[in-house]
Amino acid sequence: MRRLTLEQAEQLAQAILRRHGFSEAYVRAIGATVLAGERDGCASHGLWRLLGIIKTLKAGKVEPCAEPQVIDQAPGLVRVEAHGGFSQLAFAAGLPLLAAKARANGIAALAINRCVHFSALWVELEALTELGLVALACNPTQAYVAPAGGSRPLFGTNPIAFGWPRVDQPPFIFDFATSAIARGDIELHRRSGQALPTGWGLDRHGQPCSDAAEVLDHGAMLTFGGHKGSALAAMVELIAGPLIGDLTSAESLAFDEGRQGLPYHGELLIALDPQRFLGEQATQHLARAEALFAAIQGQGARLPAQRRYAARARSLEQGVEIPQALYDELRALLD
Repeated sequence: MRRLTLEQAEQLAQAILRRHGFSEAYVRAIGATVLAGERDGCASHGLWRLLGIIKTLKAGKVEPCAEPQVIDQAPGLVRVEAHGGFSQLAFAAGLPLLAAKARANGIAALAINRCVHFSALWVELEALTELGLVALACNPTQAYVAPAGGSRPLFGTNPIAFGWPRVDQPPFIFDFATSAIARGDIELHRRSGQALPTGWGLDRHGQPCSDAAEVLDHGAMLTFGGHKGSALAAMVELIAGPLIGDLTSAESLAFDEGRQGLPYHGELLIALDPQRFLGEQATQHLARAEALFAAIQGQGARLPAQRRYAARARSLEQGVEIPQALYDELRALLD
């Protein structure tokens, strides 16, 4: 393993992005996002993602200097045209208007179109909860996942995330794929030679499979919770695909043309303002939410993201550790 301070990890990420021609705005935004994943113990969304980012660039499937275009679509709607760039700048460009509309109307939505996406959604939701907003987000990916009862890829991993702001506490945030596990985690199993747990994937014949390479290259991933995860995955395909005029996971895979780039699609975010919903009673009702959180923890259960926040605290003191082999691959990207 190789230990890095957070500053060293961010400098490495930025140097790689700069070396490959990303604009300085993308260098900062993408670097911050992969650092956040590594810092919070989410290795599948951390520095390892730089390998896929550069591969996607070399495949000609992302625009390294695209400038997002913000469109004031309707009183409660914002659109951002990403023009084929990574999603981070598109989100940052649309965030101020989304927040303003949520505060004016109580609820507002942001549709990001034609972006390339690799990151966890909790990074964006933390930005919204810091503004005191409740938030939801979702997006399709590429067709990796079989529907319940099926045997061939149709859905993406199709994450859903939710964020709730708290006073003097980290926000309540969950962010999970509607697949049984994130695709990045299966990729990491392949890299380490580990067998997959039962229920993660199928082989090319539609049979349960523990071989990560077979699942990724010839088979299909599975949804969590059988038909329930499958229904949620279909919902994400619809509301973050056709509803916002963007691609489904199957269409995104076809757009990739076999180049194995990161997913190109849209993203839907919804922001709600508790102050607008509740007015003078906001403090009273938000306190009831804290009673719910206390009751959950009072039974010995943990809140979502608690492990991330604990990992964050450790990383701020100790830095992060990544496999030496990954460090060597990342350094090679600077040649």
